[in-house]
Order: sequence, then C-alpha cells, then structure tokens
Amino acid sequence: MYHRSFSKPKFRGFSGQRFYGKRNNSGNRGNYGTAKVHPSKYINKAVVKSETEVQTVSHRFEDFPVDARLKQNIISKGYITPTPIQDRTIPLILQGKDVVGIANTGTGKTAAFLIPIINKILQNRAEKSLIIIPTRELAVQIDEEFRQLSRFMNIYSVLIIGGASSSKQIWDLKRRPNIVIGTPGRLKDMITRRFLDLSQYQTIVLDEVDRMLDIGFVHEIKYMISLLPAIKQSLFFSATLSSEITGIINSFMKTPVTVSVKTHETAENVDQDIIKVNGKEEKILKLSELLKQEEFKKVLIFGRTKWGVERLAVKLQSIGITAASIHGNKSQNQRIRALNQFKQNHLQVLVATDVAARGLDIENVSHVINFDEPATYTDYIHRIGRTGRANKQGKALTFVG
Repeated sequence: MYHRSFSKPKFRGFSGQRFYGKRNNSGNRGNYGTAKVHPSKYINKAVVKSETEVQTVSHRFEDFPVDARLKQNIISKGYITPTPIQDRTIPLILQGKDVVGIANTGTGKTAAFLIPIINKILQNRAEKSLIIIPTRELAVQIDEEFRQLSRFMNIYSVLIIGGASSSKQIWDLKRRPNIVIGTPGRLKDMITRRFLDLSQYQTIVLDEVDRMLDIGFVHEIKYMISLLPAIKQSLFFSATLSSEITGIINSFMKTPVTVSVKTHETAENVDQDIIKVNGKEEKILKLSELLKQEEFKKVLIFGRTKWGVERLAVKLQSIGITAASIHGNKSQNQRIRALNQFKQNHLQVLVATDVAARGLDIENVSHVINFDEPATYTDYIHRIGRTGRANKQGKALTFVG
C-alpha cells in the first residue's frame, strides 16, 4: 500500500539520507523555537485516584441503541464500560447533534466518533463521512480501529495521507468508500485534482485540531469546511481549546453541544520529573544509564529535530539498545514498521519528533523521556500523554540544562 513520499528532496543529511523541508524543525510545518517552559512545570508526582474521584459513567456499551453487529464487534474488542468521553458523546452523536468533545489524550475519543458513524452507515449505505487528522500515524491508527469495529459489515474506508501512493488512493476513492480518513495536505491535493468531492459528505470529524493548527494547516481546514454541504453533522474532538479553534468551531458548527471531561492539564497518574545535565555528552551518558535499568522496558524518547532524532537512534543502537526512529523524513513504510515493532515489544526504545506526540495509542509505554525540551507546554502535555494511558501508571522525565 505504501510507497516513497512524492516530496522532492532538498538536501542530504548525514549518512547520505535525504531530508526534506526547512532545517531545524520537527518534521512538521510549524517551526520550533527555544523551549520557554519553566522546568518546574515538568515536575509533578502521580496521584492515585480513589474510586470516588473517578468520573462516573451512565452507560454500558450494550445500552447504546446501535446495530447488533456493531455491538458484537465492540464486545470482541473487549469494550464493556465506556470511558467518560464515550459515555457522554456517543448518545448525542447518535441523536444527530453537532458535538465538541474535550478530553485528555488517551481517553478513547476515536471510538467515541467511530461507533456512531458506523451505525449511521449501517442505517443508510449512502452515508459518507470525512475524518481529518494531523498525522499519518494517527490516520493509520483510526483506520485500524475502524476496521475492527466494522468487521463483516461491508463498509469501506480509504486512507488519504502523504508518503503513500497517490495513484492507489485515487483508485480507492473511485470505489466510493463510506469513510475517508486523511491528513489536510493530501486531502486538499485530492480535492483540487477533482478526485474528492466534499459536497457528498454528510458527517465531518475534526480530530486533534489544535495540533493541525500548530503545524500550519488552518487554511486547509477552512478551505475544506467551505466545500462541505450546508446540512451535515459536525464533530470536533481535542485535548485543548484555544480562541482560534473556537473561532473555527463557530464558523462551521450550528449550536454544538460541548462535552468536557478534561480534569487536569496532564494526566494525574503520570509521575513527572527532570534530569539536570551539562552538555550533550552528559545527556547521552545519563540516558544510556537510565535505559539499562530494569524498569525502562518500553520507552518513547522525544527529540526536537529530524536529524537529531535519527542520530540518537543510531547512537543507542551502537551501544546495544534496540531502538528505531520515526520522523518526517522517514517513508510511510518505515514509520509504520517502526511503530509496529515498538507496539509489539520488539524494540525497547522509539525515538521520535513531535509527529508521534498526538493521538497515538501505544499500550504500556513505561516511560516518556524528553531528550530535547518541548517548544511549548501544550507539546509537553501531548508528549507525556503517550504514557499512563487507560488509567495505568506512567513516568515522564525531561532533560534540562
């Protein structure tokens, strides 16, 4: 399915590898500056919640008025009790309401919109849904969950993302799939080439919109919204809500119901601390010492630049640590392969730019390490949200110097 990126190489990095785009950025369209977050913000002890502190839910999945086949697939995934965001938004979406869902990362937002969308398509096979997300990895993850929830239903999706064959995607679009899952850049390309007609899509989902704005996709989002039909159902899911995002919501959503189950900026069950270092050599030394400890079983390390991430992964491999990297210069095949190896516990370490910070659901990440400090506190929140998911304990460490 996946082929090399269509982007044109602009210069070569170390080891002859091709790199694209501007120097000194994360692989996304937004630029990094120096970190401006005070180190004290990186320190927070995990809090174990008592049963009375956990948000209550009113439903079980079997209570939702959805197709029996969909219920069976939900059961097959092991879902019994909805998360708070699922509990409160699924009934509203089933009623056809526009919904703004605000929840911490790792709280099940994907199933919150996929379950009602699949049910809507089962009731009317002519229904079409468009799901826009910021990164290829998140698009692939959503598509995988969709396929699990829609097993044996003859409902089809297509991934419209960069780094994959556009000719294959054009062919898939011509088969008139019910669901299109894509990133803004490639979606706009398909629209301008007249392979995608958004006037046919009755449901629009914007997931992780704050991240899309962070990396410079605001114009693409507004453009695509302008092409949607007047009568549609609009769903917005995010972990944060800025004034710019509120403006976009108001421009395309009619009297939306806002559901917020967000309790704190960062997950309370993530133990956060800093490691003071003096220079890059000490940084590498302390990192290697940490990774040799038994508790560092499945570690996600964040760096600021594409080539810095690549160098760090190579360095870790040279000292006997099973590691791989993902960043904007990797082909889609390489990125998916590294993610799958990490998910399946074939790697101890995955080194990444912020391309991996949003939305990815990787089970049992023991530690998140910020080898380079994040550019903003919002980036920090999403980075450390990769650990401590599904109410499990996690740890986050940030190098400061």
